[in-house]
Amino acid sequence: MTRTRKEELVAEMTAEFKDAGAIIVCDYKGMTVENLEIVRNLAKDEDTKVQVVKNKLAMIALKNAGCEAVEFTDTNLVIWGDTQVLPCKIADKAATQFTDSFTIKTGLIQGEVASMETINAMAKLPTRDELIGMLLNVWNAPVQNFTIGMNALATKLEEEA
Repeated sequence: MTRTRKEELVAEMTAEFKDAGAIIVCDYKGMTVENLEIVRNLAKDEDTKVQVVKNKLAMIALKNAGCEAVEFTDTNLVIWGDTQVLPCKIADKAATQFTDSFTIKTGLIQGEVASMETINAMAKLPTRDELIGMLLNVWNAPVQNFTIGMNALATKLEEEA
């Protein structure tokens, strides 16, 4: 990789890390290419980015983005996105699906290092779309119960008549 390409890559990652809600660093040592593609497709479906990065370049990009310093060692796969929940969910799903070759090392939420408990808790939270669906169900319940009651009343009156 040429120096100019490295500089371009660092500039791209810096710009994306500045806007990222969460950045999850994972170890993918021992994963097959097919399994790595599964993780990439999971992220692609959720508009989240996944990239295998060189340790030095990732540290420079995080520093330039104003994030807390994270130690990069061995093989690293970085998952990041605009929201805080989706990168955590994708990393957690990959870690449970590929337990022998994929582990979550650390993560940053809003540019600050997060504990593993925080990352796991974020992975369990519902996404924005799921929350909107829950809210719509709550709003829809009174109307639905009213129509069920009216239908039961109409059926009862028809039987009596």
